[in-house]
Amino acid sequence: MHTSASSPRPARALAILGTGHALPQRVVTSAELDRQLGLEAGSVARISGVQQRHVADPADTAASLGASAARQALHAAGLELGQLDLIVCASGTMDQGMPCNAALLQRELGLGQSGIAAMDINASCLGFIAALDTLSWPIQAGHYRRVLLVCADIASCGLDWQQVEVCGIFGDGAAAVVLEAGDGGPKILASRLRTYAEGAALCQIPAGGSRFHPRRIQVPFEPLTSFTMQGKGVFRLAAKHLPELMDDLLQQAALSLAQIDWIIPHQASQQAMQHAAKRLSLGPEKVVDIFAQHGNQVAASLPTALDIAVRDGRIQRGQTLMLIGTGAGLSLGGMILEY
Repeated sequence: MHTSASSPRPARALAILGTGHALPQRVVTSAELDRQLGLEAGSVARISGVQQRHVADPADTAASLGASAARQALHAAGLELGQLDLIVCASGTMDQGMPCNAALLQRELGLGQSGIAAMDINASCLGFIAALDTLSWPIQAGHYRRVLLVCADIASCGLDWQQVEVCGIFGDGAAAVVLEAGDGGPKILASRLRTYAEGAALCQIPAGGSRFHPRRIQVPFEPLTSFTMQGKGVFRLAAKHLPELMDDLLQQAALSLAQIDWIIPHQASQQAMQHAAKRLSLGPEKVVDIFAQHGNQVAASLPTALDIAVRDGRIQRGQTLMLIGTGAGLSLGGMILEY
């Protein structure tokens, strides 16, 4: 049986030098979806909690959106592309089966002959937290000096647009950060990732790999390419484990919830965010919530919320942030860091 840590751990020096995000130009409002689906005005917004979402056009790719976000983050960090020594993509959706998204992003950035290392870290909606946690160790050890981390997701192509409970909550987008070893200020104070594979079938797209490859199956392939979610099951399993996860993070960091300046959740759903805020006694003034205008952008959700709050001045250097969320698996993850 896995047991969590109950005492403070040494901090890991990690600085987020710059942030950025990018969105497809096309905006689809919930009012438009009401008309398309023949629903009473206000139905999609009421069911989903989303007023509008950005939806990729056929010409948009995770690599192109990711490159736009990456350039913003590099500009904010005051760095050039050639100063990177690692490019990482932590997306929940892939542009293609091979190569990894990071290689396609490297090419999109004009770095195809650079030799800069590129790789993916995949933890679905938890990709940003999982990648920060994983990358902090080689960055702290000096193996990599400056790392570009990009989360870019196009969820819209895998949705059943007749299922309002699913299609209504998602949006497309990308976000990026540039990372470097901290100089005694910015640091990771606590982190934890947990997976409960009893919920592996609660959120899934069966197609996309070898298990349900069209050459290996005897059933129609098309239905297997759509995202399916058992919302109530996800909610119950996440709600069961989330309080313990947050307690674990606070114990690791030797902090109380009152000492956290901002909580940035994965923008999973209106119900999930409202329940978490209520269950954990979180005041809305401390939660970065962009769900109504963006929906659930898979792995890009959390870093997009981070970038928006940095750019509008809510998040300031020296503040303590808690990142927390859920993802397919079913997985939960969180991190407390000093920004």
